Amino acid sequence: MKKAWISGLAVSMLLTMGLSGCGGGSGKDENASSTQSPQGSPTEATAKAPAEAQKVVFWTFVDAHQKFFESMADSWNKAHPDKPISLEATTIPYDDMHTKLLVALQSGVGAPDMVDIEQSKFPNFMKGTPQLVSLNDIIEPEIGNIVKSRVEIYSKDTTYYGIDYHVGATVMYYNKEILDKAGVNPDTIKTWADFETAGKTVLEKTGKPMITFEGNGNWSWWPAISQQGSDQIDKDGNVTIDTPINVQTMEFFQKLVKEKVAAVAPGAGHDTEEYFGYMNSGSAASVFMPFWFMNRFTDHMPDLKGKMVIRPMPAWKEGGNRSAGMGGTATSITNQAKNPQLLKEFLAYAKLSKEGNIQVWKQLGFDPIRTDVWTDPAMKESNKYTDYFGTDIFDTLLSVKNEIAPVNIREKSPEVFDAVRNKAMPEIFISLKDPAKVLKEVQASFK
Repeated sequence: MKKAWISGLAVSMLLTMGLSGCGGGSGKDENASSTQSPQGSPTEATAKAPAEAQKVVFWTFVDAHQKFFESMADSWNKAHPDKPISLEATTIPYDDMHTKLLVALQSGVGAPDMVDIEQSKFPNFMKGTPQLVSLNDIIEPEIGNIVKSRVEIYSKDTTYYGIDYHVGATVMYYNKEILDKAGVNPDTIKTWADFETAGKTVLEKTGKPMITFEGNGNWSWWPAISQQGSDQIDKDGNVTIDTPINVQTMEFFQKLVKEKVAAVAPGAGHDTEEYFGYMNSGSAASVFMPFWFMNRFTDHMPDLKGKMVIRPMPAWKEGGNRSAGMGGTATSITNQAKNPQLLKEFLAYAKLSKEGNIQVWKQLGFDPIRTDVWTDPAMKESNKYTDYFGTDIFDTLLSVKNEIAPVNIREKSPEVFDAVRNKAMPEIFISLKDPAKVLKEVQASFK
C-alpha cells in the first residue's frame, strides 16, 4: 500500500489537477417554470422565481456509478424543485482518483463535494481526523431498514462516513445443466460436506470440476472464513490470518483441488478473460462470488444464459451462515463540500430511500442495502439479470439476509489484502504448499 503522504512536488501537481476538476459551471437553471398566474389575481401576477441549482462535484472510478448518480440527480430535481442540484460527475481511473482525493483532503484544497471510495482504500481516509462529513443523522433513522454492516465498515468511533451501493452477499452460481447431467440437485446441498460429495459425483459423471478457486485473489478465501465468524483482521485491528478456522478452511479447499473436485481458475482469478471463456464453455459446475458478480455472467458469459441458478453458499455446519457480505464502495461527502446538509439529503434520497434502492437494482444490478425492497415486485420485473438467472434471485437473498456477517476493515486491511492475494493464495492453490505453514508465514510478516 502506498504511503499516505506524498512529496511536495506531487502535491503541487495533483492540487492543480484537483482545482481544475472543480471548475465552475454556467449556473443556468433549466427548470424554469412558464406557469401564468390566473387573471384577476394581482397578488399572483409574478410567478415565483425558480430556485438556483447548487453545483455538486462528484468523483467516482466506475462509469456505471456516475450514470446512476446522474439519473438520481435528475430524479431529485423533479421531486425537489425548491432545492435543485447541478451534478458535475467525473469518472477517474481507480488509483489516480484515490491518490488525488487523498492529496486534496490532506491539503484542504481541491476535493470534490461528494466521492466514491472503494472499501480496501477506505482505511487510508480514516487515519487521524477523517476529512469526511458525519452521516449519522441520515443513516441512524434507517438502521432498522438496511444491512447495518454495510455502513459499519465505513465508520470510525461510532461515526458513519460512507454509504455502500450494495450488500455484496456471496452466493453460489451453479451451472444447472452440468448438475442435471450428473443427477445432482443444488437444493440438496446444505453443507460443505454435502458439496464435496456432490462434487465427486459431478466429476465422476461429467469429468468436470465442481468449482473453481482463485489463485491470486481474496474471493475464494474471505467469504468462506467470514461465514464462520472469522476474518483477516479482528475488530481491534489485529492481523488474524493464521487462526485455526482460517487454516482448516484452506486445508479443506486445497483438498478439493487435490481431489480434482475443484480447479484453479484459468488466469488465476475469476475476473479474467481466460476465466470467462472457460466458464462460458461449461467447463466447471459452480463458483461462489458476491452478488455483484452477476454482471460478469451477463456481460462476459452469454452462452450460460438460462443455465445458471443462484443459491445460498453451503454452511460449514447445520444452521451456520450461508453467505457473507463482500466488496463494496462507499459514497462520502468531503469536509470541503459547500452545502453538506443538502448533499446529505440528496445522498439519503439516492442510496437510503426505497426508490433509490430499487434503482440500485434496476440500473446497477446490485443487491440493495435496504432489505425491505427485496420483496418489492420491482425486483422480479424482467431485466437482463432475471432473463439470465430466473426470477427467484431475491428469494435466495431473502433466505440468507440474517446470515450475512460483517467484515472488519481497519488500517492494516490494504496490506493484508495484498499479502493474502499475492502470497497466500498462489502458494496454497497453485503451488499446493501446506496451508498452515503458508498462513503462519504471512501472519509473521506483520509482526
